[in-house]
This record gives sequence, structure tokens and C-alpha cells, in this order.
Amino acid sequence: MAESRDLKRNTYTIYDDNTVGTVQIADEVVAIIAGLAATEVEGVVSMAGNITNDIVGKLGMKNLSRGVKVEVLEGVVSVRLALNIRYGYSIPETSQKVQEKVKAAIENMTGLEVADVNISITDVVLDQTK
Repeated sequence: MAESRDLKRNTYTIYDDNTVGTVQIADEVVAIIAGLAATEVEGVVSMAGNITNDIVGKLGMKNLSRGVKVEVLEGVVSVRLALNIRYGYSIPETSQKVQEKVKAAIENMTGLEVADVNISITDVVLDQTK
């Protein structure tokens, strides 16, 4: 359901009302939503590429889409995340929380349906503050 291309970005119509107008969203925005939601889960250190929620303000939101691949077909989203997880956290439990949080965030913010959230753990990080 890609409606147009803008600077190599796919955009999708998420709302269309002839009396008011349309709302479109870029796939990169969906990826940013997924990245933000994932890094809010306890045990997730960062996205692959070492982008954490703490440094997003310094580097910009677009950097949060690193480690996130989003595909939208006919209003249904498929998400792939590459995460760095903190040592000592259960990978299955943390991954399930990420899947639930990412799915809810995308569906609540965009109205798009999320078919799946697939996760790859790319690194285990030791806590340096101990």
C-alpha cells in the first residue's frame, strides 16, 4: 500500500478523509517508533550500532532507526530488530517484552497492524558500573 516515494522513503496513508485530508507516514518513522519502544525495555542496552535512548537527543531521532528494518504491505507491518542486551537478563523474556512493546507502540501511534516483530540479539553487554 505504498502511496508515494519521497527521497527514497516509502510513505503509507494511515488516514484518509475526503472532508479533512489524508495522513501519511514514512517507513522510517515506523522504524523510529520501534527503536524507541525497544530501548525502553529493561535489559535492552541499545540497538545494533550502539544507539541508546540516552544519546538519541544528541545524535537525532533518525539514528534510532539503525538496527531496525520495517516492511509495510497493505497496512500490515513486519519489523526486524537487532538488539544488544545486558548480561544477566533472560533473552527470551526480554525479547518477548520488546515484541509486545514494539507491537503496541506501532499499532497505537499509527493505526497500522503489526504482523510480527522478529529479534536478533547481536551482542551481550557487561554492566561497566559495577
